[in-house]
Amino acid sequence: MVWTCVEEGWWIYWTKDVEYGAGRQEEKRRPQRRFMDVVKEDMQMVGVIKEDGRVRWRKKLPAEMISRNNFSVWNILKKCIGMELSKIAMPVVFNEPLSFLQRISEYMEHTHLIHKACSLSESTDRMQVVAAFAVSAVASQWERTGKPFNPLLGETYELTREDQGYRLISEQVSHHPPISAFHAESLKEEFKFHGSIYPKLKFWGKSVEAEPKGTMTLELLKHKEAYTWTNPMCCVHNIILGKLWIEQYGTVEIVNHRTGDKCVLNFKPCGMFGKELHKVEGHIQDKSKKKRRVIYGKWTECMYSVDTKVYEAYKKSEKKSGGEAKKLKQEQSCEAEEADEMPDVQETVTVIPGSALLWRITPRPAHSAQMYNFTSFAITLNELEPGMERLLAPTDCRLRPDIRAMEHGDIDLASSEKERLEEKQRAARRERSRDEEEWSTRWFQLGTNPHTGAEDWLYTGGYFDRNFTDCPNIY
Repeated sequence: MVWTCVEEGWWIYWTKDVEYGAGRQEEKRRPQRRFMDVVKEDMQMVGVIKEDGRVRWRKKLPAEMISRNNFSVWNILKKCIGMELSKIAMPVVFNEPLSFLQRISEYMEHTHLIHKACSLSESTDRMQVVAAFAVSAVASQWERTGKPFNPLLGETYELTREDQGYRLISEQVSHHPPISAFHAESLKEEFKFHGSIYPKLKFWGKSVEAEPKGTMTLELLKHKEAYTWTNPMCCVHNIILGKLWIEQYGTVEIVNHRTGDKCVLNFKPCGMFGKELHKVEGHIQDKSKKKRRVIYGKWTECMYSVDTKVYEAYKKSEKKSGGEAKKLKQEQSCEAEEADEMPDVQETVTVIPGSALLWRITPRPAHSAQMYNFTSFAITLNELEPGMERLLAPTDCRLRPDIRAMEHGDIDLASSEKERLEEKQRAARRERSRDEEEWSTRWFQLGTNPHTGAEDWLYTGGYFDRNFTDCPNIY
């Protein structure tokens, strides 16, 4: 007698095979649980549904991080100074087991901030929470020194999190230049968050600089508001020698296109003595350029908001009591001449009396360093449960054999599969060129962002109807 798991429509039940001579009889037990309680109308399996009906996502990867001690990135990059790295083939050992499309989905880790912004009635209050979300979207990059896998042309990634009230679809819409488009939307039609990203990477001898070209657009549908911004620059130091470390720097301007309000955030470069490392400061101004609130904190830790007058009074008091007499000249660290050793973090955020906490980073799991410095959220992104592949588009990142092999610690298989997939992609490109065919995107098309007037890749809809018959065979 054997109990067998059977899926029938939306239900899972168990059958007991009882042998009677040459024949068989099935005895059905009562349904144990709805196949997708968590996602209801969308057939998307996320995590594992336990007996209490709650979803449990995995808390670690199948294997620990692959050691890079026996590999030299210098042998690969020494001829590439000043070049864009998107066209340079890197050994898989320098990757992390996620596609760049999955890395983009990490913008959604702190979606609760969008929900909070939707619930607020005052535009300045909404702007400061949107600003916190924009900072939180880059927080997962802290200590993430592995390179995500370059998506193949036509590759997709979907993510539905009913517990956080959204679903997301992304697609690699161009290979040269590499462009990734994404679209996330509230399951209750409260917001839309979308954009297209064209990351430009350059090697400067001791560091790799990443310029995240592309605009983020957040629409709060109830308030008929649209916010746009571009992410800050990112730099990975000590590529050749020493401990790798990351900094973000540059000015991020968030615009509310309905009210004319702006939030100007300055991600500060660390400077000569590291006093500004990780710091973010800025302000919210209305359309008449009057400052309404000051935003401050660290992108690796937390963000606060305080009244402008309170902030100015605090700074004057600080100066009188022996604060810094003058600011050190801020330098673009990627181009600085001094050593690239990571400065000690001088202090945590000093909270100004009267400040309101906007956001605090979610602590990483204790074993994060052995898991490519992933957050708890990132650890779940490539999870593939039995039967899930039937529900995904055949182009989904979770089905990529090279990423799957690396996640399981098989570097040789990951390398060979990566080479196979890249050659398959090149062969398909040659065939299209021979037949004079243009690549056709599946879920996004090039258009005009209605809020900025700039060219952008926009979601055309239809993915969640789950008609995948014309998806390309890229794996």
